[in-house]
Amino acid sequence: MTSAMRGSLLSVLHRSSQRGAPLASLRNGSREISCSAWGESNNKLTSQITSTRCVSRAAIINIDHTGVSRSFSSRPEKKSMLRLHAVTLKHSDYEDELDEARWDVPEEETQLEPFDSRKMEAKEEATWWLYDGTQESRDVLAAMRAKKAQKDRWIKNSSPPVRVSEIDERGRAYGRGSRKSAQARVWIQPGEGEIVVNRQDFLTYFPRETHRDHILGPFVASQTCGKFDVKAVVNGGGLTGQAGAIRLGLARALEKYNPDYRPPMKRHGFLTRDPRMVERKKVGRVKARKSPQWVRR
Repeated sequence: MTSAMRGSLLSVLHRSSQRGAPLASLRNGSREISCSAWGESNNKLTSQITSTRCVSRAAIINIDHTGVSRSFSSRPEKKSMLRLHAVTLKHSDYEDELDEARWDVPEEETQLEPFDSRKMEAKEEATWWLYDGTQESRDVLAAMRAKKAQKDRWIKNSSPPVRVSEIDERGRAYGRGSRKSAQARVWIQPGEGEIVVNRQDFLTYFPRETHRDHILGPFVASQTCGKFDVKAVVNGGGLTGQAGAIRLGLARALEKYNPDYRPPMKRHGFLTRDPRMVERKKVGRVKARKSPQWVRR
């Protein structure tokens, strides 16, 4: 709203208040702003605004008792600078006092939903006899507490354990593995990828390529090939059992060195002990399942 428009509107309202006009209206399509003027002097003017939005592009001012009409056009504004409403101040004590007790707001009581309140009432009615002091009620309460403690213990045990690195003073991580009747102890430390088995070279001790690939599986899964030196001591069983025992010990040692290596190795089954064992020989058979050749005569 421009300054000229604001001045014309104020002059119209001023003249209407002097003449005792009962009503002044400002229309915009279907919206309407009505101002009621009363009072003995021109300084006392209160307006009641019934519209909730600003006046848009075109507006018309009509005064009923004189028939005066004015029209003007303006651009839409987000907020009008003309204040037509009365501002009231509450009568109160504004003295500065250090009385903090006056500003303490009492805590509101928590209101339960109807469904929750009915549920609590039903629970109280069902369990009121547990607190009557008899021996039966005490036994039932003890059983309920034991069951709750067991449930809490199950929840605690079901949570995954927190795994941390376990490295000795020499910077090594240790792992123990077994396969069939073979037992292996494995130590790893950062190095150039040298592997020693029973004080012998890795290629010399395991001439078969399948055994070598079997042992190097944890390194491939954790993407650490050539980053650790390995020292293994293994006894019992054959080369296949010893290779499986070294692989399990190597995977466990990598997990202790860095727990972040566990997910890929666990996914490939390198941290699972193979439970298969040689089946014993049965009576009347050549081996565990093989039978002697059947001869008719």
